[in-house]
Formats: sequence, C-alpha cells, structure tokens
Amino acid sequence: MGKIIEVRLGEYRGVEKADLNNVECGRGDRVILEVERGTEVGEVVSDTTKVCKEKAENVVGKVLRKATKGDWNQLTNNRLKAKDAINTCVRKVNERRLDMRVTKCEYTFDCSKVIFYFTSDGRVDFRALVKDLAKVFRVRIELKQIGVRDKAKIVGGYGVCGRELCCSSYMKNFHPLSIKMAKQQNLPLNPTRISGVCGRIKCCMAYEFSVYKQFARRMPDMGDKISTSEGKGRVTDVNILKRFVLVDLGEGKATKVSYGQLDE
Repeated sequence: MGKIIEVRLGEYRGVEKADLNNVECGRGDRVILEVERGTEVGEVVSDTTKVCKEKAENVVGKVLRKATKGDWNQLTNNRLKAKDAINTCVRKVNERRLDMRVTKCEYTFDCSKVIFYFTSDGRVDFRALVKDLAKVFRVRIELKQIGVRDKAKIVGGYGVCGRELCCSSYMKNFHPLSIKMAKQQNLPLNPTRISGVCGRIKCCMAYEFSVYKQFARRMPDMGDKISTSEGKGRVTDVNILKRFVLVDLGEGKATKVSYGQLDE
C-alpha cells in the first residue's frame, strides 16, 4: 500500500481514503479513481505531501490520474443527465405516492450507477421504486435517505454570518453537537439564534467549545456569591473570553473582577 490521501467522492458523498498511486496532484484537484466496481471521480481534500497511515481495508480505491479535459466533459454530461434523472425519479415517486422528497441526484463517473438522495420523516419502502427506475435507466440504482444536516450540505447556501455554509464549503464530516455547547458559551438558548439553516444547532458551536470549556474551568457561575476587595456580592455577568465577571455588591454598587483577582 502506497501513500494514502483523503478524497471526497462524487458531487455529494463523504470523504474516503484512497491510494495516491504515485500520481502527482494536490489539495483541491479532481482525480479519477479505480474503485471496486468501476471508476469514480473525487476531489483531493488532504495534503498529498504528508504520509497518512491507514489500514488497507479502509481504502476505497486508488488514484489513476488527474482529471483531464475529456474527464471534465464527461462530468458535465453526467450533470446534465442527472438533471433529467431527478425529474424522472420525482415523477415515479408521485406515481407510487411515496412519502419522500428527492433532493439531489448524481451519476458515478463511468455512469454505471445513479444515486438519488432523498429526505423523509420516517422509513420508506422503496423497493418497487428501485425496480421502476432500473427499467428506465438500465444501470444500478441507489436510493440514499439523508437527514436535514446532510441536505443542507448538499443543497448549500449562506449562514447568518454571510459566509457559505461550513458544511458545504470545507467541512469533511459533521461534528457531534449538543445544547451544552451553547450554554457553555453563554449564548441565548433561543432556537432561532443558535440554529442553522438546517434547523439543527450551528456547526460553529463546536469550533471554540474546547476553549470556552477550558477558560470557564475556574470561573464562577452566574448567581454565585464571591468575595471581592470591595466586599461580598453576587455574580451577574461572566465574560469567559475576556476573563472577568461583574459582581453586584448591593445598594446599587457593582464591580468588575478579573480572572487574576479571582485566584487571589
């Protein structure tokens, strides 16, 4: 096994490991890979100059070459075919009256398989639909149910920050998220404030969570009673990053106490 790199397969699939196979390429390049049942296209998302140690069973294939002009033309044709295919799939779904919403569609590079991504509120028995689609396209059919976060990643868009969604621009995989992350960062627990376009907690909650957790380790909580140089009082505000707290001393008096003073 040679040098291992990370490659995002196809248009909307996840990041996998592949054998570089001594092909000269870099991060961001499109490459053609030999996989178990044909050829695939992928985007290199790792540094090809560094060695990635990975077990052979986790490698999906090997790189054959960088994408050529002819390969790009093939990708363009595949995208056009996918647009027609998704319309056909939607029509078949309506005929079968299935509770599913087709989101995207893509062909593998060699057109040996067509993948349909859909969302649904529950489990869907789509076996009859697969047979219908196989008769139309005469290739292998894969129907993949995805969640709302995956849908946002595939469809794309912009967040309230004005930047392209993290999940659809550079994130390789989703972070585990919880409401605890918002609480730790003293954010308002308002669903409209802490939720992304997918309706789930924003992925950016995980970026600085470890820093907030570390900084807050020896900081008092809201409502705690502490002693200051001006007397005892109750904590009314905590600024974790700037490392100070506001303390209400009573009788209209308040003071700001820095982290260093808290240790004394």
